[in-house]
Amino acid sequence: MDANRSNVKLVIAGLMLGLFIAALDQTIVSTAMGTIIKQLGGLDKFIWVYSAYMIAMVVATPIFGKLSDMYGRKRFFLTGLILFMLGSILCGTAQNMEQLIIYRAIQGIGGGALMPIVFTIIFDLFPAEKRGKMMGLFGAVFGISSVFGPILGGLITDNISWRWIFYINVPIGILSVIFIAKAYQENKNTRKQSIDWVGAIMLTGFVLFLMFGLELGGSDGWAWASAKTILLFVASAAFLIAFFFVERAVKDPIIKLDLFKNKVVTSSMAISLLYGAVMIAAASYIPLFIQGVFHKTATQTSTVMIPMMLGVVASSQVGGRVVNKFRYRDVMLVSAVMLIVGTALLGFVMDDSTSRLVISLFMVIVGLGIGVSFSLLNISTLNAVPPQYKGTSSSLITFFRTIGSALGIAVFGAIQKSAFQSNIADTPNLNPELAAQIKGGQALLDPEVQQQMGLPADIVNNLLKEFAHSVIAIFEWSVILPVVAIVFALLLGRARLEVNKSGPQGTPGAAGKPGPQAGGEAAKPAPSYHGG
Repeated sequence: MDANRSNVKLVIAGLMLGLFIAALDQTIVSTAMGTIIKQLGGLDKFIWVYSAYMIAMVVATPIFGKLSDMYGRKRFFLTGLILFMLGSILCGTAQNMEQLIIYRAIQGIGGGALMPIVFTIIFDLFPAEKRGKMMGLFGAVFGISSVFGPILGGLITDNISWRWIFYINVPIGILSVIFIAKAYQENKNTRKQSIDWVGAIMLTGFVLFLMFGLELGGSDGWAWASAKTILLFVASAAFLIAFFFVERAVKDPIIKLDLFKNKVVTSSMAISLLYGAVMIAAASYIPLFIQGVFHKTATQTSTVMIPMMLGVVASSQVGGRVVNKFRYRDVMLVSAVMLIVGTALLGFVMDDSTSRLVISLFMVIVGLGIGVSFSLLNISTLNAVPPQYKGTSSSLITFFRTIGSALGIAVFGAIQKSAFQSNIADTPNLNPELAAQIKGGQALLDPEVQQQMGLPADIVNNLLKEFAHSVIAIFEWSVILPVVAIVFALLLGRARLEVNKSGPQGTPGAAGKPGPQAGGEAAKPAPSYHGG
């Protein structure tokens, strides 16, 4: 990146807009889904509207990260934007649930290019002493977008049309394209390499079968112990093993496995996965808890995530600013302890008599714990690898966070469903067959479903109370994740971001050794891994 020839302000604006819409569309459909189902049908397929985006993004992320290392950031950022806008337009025109699912996958491919490349460009563009601040700013944008999605989705659906939750991406995306195309002057140094198509296929197979297993497992006809569910996970494991063999054999792998020999890289990826699971648990189940306890509709609870969003924004900003002064380990230890406190309060203090104000305070603490990771983990990873692997390593942070979200929603969903069924087993005057049909209890949150079931008001209230208790069980278990994150935070060791005093564009190592210039010559000898 040639910072001297670039209009930095326009580049930042373009990157922010691209990151905003990519992160926004992970969650924006949640409050609109009820309306979408009523218009398009496909109740039995609606989960794939979320999953198609996530699966496509997980598969595309490391591939685009690698391609950006090989051929430059700009062309693949713009490619991702165009694909994302195309998918958005198609989603807005969908006439049935099958079309919407396919179009969401196209969106996800575009999103898989946007998020990792944004953070890599920021790292290339700014000198070391400013990276923390900028990563904090962009981490806050990511957190705001993810949490703001349900709010914006509810407002647009109620006041305009659910189709505009997709169309709104187009003008924002066009602005981003114009800003980046006009203002981003990237150097032309690229490395000629062969593309590891076999590795890409193996990685795609691993992710697809894993996500199918997680999404279908436990649903009708797909019991966790059934042969076909187990077969999906066996196939996923087989593709993963094949992927490792391929990556070790090829000259230019999609993911260089030697990167994971660095403790900073491995620990950052692990923490990203764990925090992704905690965040999806909070974002998915706190609104459901509020619906069940306070008898609100999905749209009425769309603003319930604002306290957590505020915590995420503040924490991401602080994390980006203090990373120049403290070791990664010390900052992440504070973050993990705060997240332990927040999840423990949700799991062991919150109950169906807790006020909205107190719940909001608990959510702020969770947000403060999570937000640091959005800025610090990108900094720690990008600063620990040679220049030619920065796109790949940045993509892996997004990759592991998304995998963590997928694992979290599957595992926590199974915990919640099991706890709910156990809680209602002794409910008087409740038909056992009806109890089985209720499954995890989410259907009870819809007043229309309550009327269709014909249940007396007192039984409905009791069931909703048990549903709230089953959600609390999720947070009781989620405390384990930040506890494990403490172990990986300790493994970060003494690594830290140290500003290179010799020049404004220096890329420092964790040991303080000056590295090549940002966006520097890929042909120069790569520096050794730092901070291990």
